[in-house]
Amino acid sequence: MKLFLGVCLALAVAVSAVEIGAPEADSPVFGYHTRFGIVEAARIKKLEEASVEDAGLSGQRIVGGSVTDISATPYQAGLVIQVMIIFQSVCGASLISHNRLVTAAHCNNDGSISANSFTVVLGSNTLFSGGNRIVTRDVVSHPNWTPSTAANDIAVLRISSVSFTNVIQPIALPSGNELSNNFNGANALASGYGLTSDGGSISTSQRLSSVTLPIITNAQCAAVYGPWVHNSNICTSGAGGRGTCSGDSGGPLVVTSNNRQILVGVTSFGAADGCAIGLPAAFARVTSYVSWLQSQ
Repeated sequence: MKLFLGVCLALAVAVSAVEIGAPEADSPVFGYHTRFGIVEAARIKKLEEASVEDAGLSGQRIVGGSVTDISATPYQAGLVIQVMIIFQSVCGASLISHNRLVTAAHCNNDGSISANSFTVVLGSNTLFSGGNRIVTRDVVSHPNWTPSTAANDIAVLRISSVSFTNVIQPIALPSGNELSNNFNGANALASGYGLTSDGGSISTSQRLSSVTLPIITNAQCAAVYGPWVHNSNICTSGAGGRGTCSGDSGGPLVVTSNNRQILVGVTSFGAADGCAIGLPAAFARVTSYVSWLQSQ
């Protein structure tokens, strides 16, 4: 189940190393829209419009998981992003209230291109059709968002108020003792629109998939991605070829705590050499940003 977390550019010590010297070029999120998002938007839209079941994508999304329904992850939102006036890019997001969503900052500004507008898609198994579709230009990236280092990769989208239904529900933010929990070893659910296996095909009836992933320590994650991993990141294991991949940046990572689901991560980056090669995925750690999110 690969979600391409934002832009998976692996600096992995053991995989196709990228020289660390030109931060803008090396950053795993810099240039996301032109490198990944626009291509993914075109592929997904073509598949939906043509209703082709066997038009294989090259594994650019959730891999190693299973097809799910939006009713199982009603906080999941899709983002169709207008960039450079004539192009579209894609990301994911999480609904946290009647009028606010959390996404990745690089979905708004990837260091090279800024979004013109967002179409927020709620309550739908597909990105380019169906659901409650709301256009907004009201987005706030974290004030310390730094594309060159991938630090503080989190943003808030504001929309007109939506009514909650069985397929549109907010996800809770961590609170109380959860704010000091690193969640290491916990199983978390990542979700997004796309493939369920590398080299597979997208079903015409459903695009939304999910995968359960174990949360690993930041030290384990930094052993692969080095300086791109910050204290404000949370990472999941890619063991068994399961994880997130390109195109679903900004999407949710959720755990069950105190008998409810809470948002603990926002998809940021992973390995560019392939989503099923067993490398970790990195997310913005929501517990580092709860106060800021609530102030928005």
